[in-house]
Amino acid sequence: MIRPGTAEDAPACAAILQGWLDATTWMPDLHTLAETEGFVARELMARTTLVAVASDNVAGFLTLWKGRGEVSALYVAEEARGRGIGSALVGAAKARADRLVLWTFQANVPARRFYAGHGFVGGRRSEGDNEEGLPDVEMTWERGA
Repeated sequence: MIRPGTAEDAPACAAILQGWLDATTWMPDLHTLAETEGFVARELMARTTLVAVASDNVAGFLTLWKGRGEVSALYVAEEARGRGIGSALVGAAKARADRLVLWTFQANVPARRFYAGHGFVGGRRSEGDNEEGLPDVEMTWERGA
């Protein structure tokens, strides 16, 4: 089930994000869980957030800049990966826009493959113009393209 995110979802979403950060060896360790919780709480308030629920638990989330079609986050709990939850979240985001844009790390090959499989095309690249200092790539999806 996909539903709008609420402030009450912040701890579960933060745990999903922090789990990915902790498990990703190439990702710099920049924030504590408490800092991640604060970040996610701000994202939930400032962005359009979609939450995937499975077995009464938050299994993933996607955040969009309001009115801009820019995906700022998509994370799925490790135990829920490979079950179509990320695809469902992307599908729900596509239903809201004619164009979606996101940035993903160049090193995140699984994410780049996932997005390409959903019709996103790579474009501009940066050499690390982000908090993490890691090279990333812009990916865009357009309805009808």
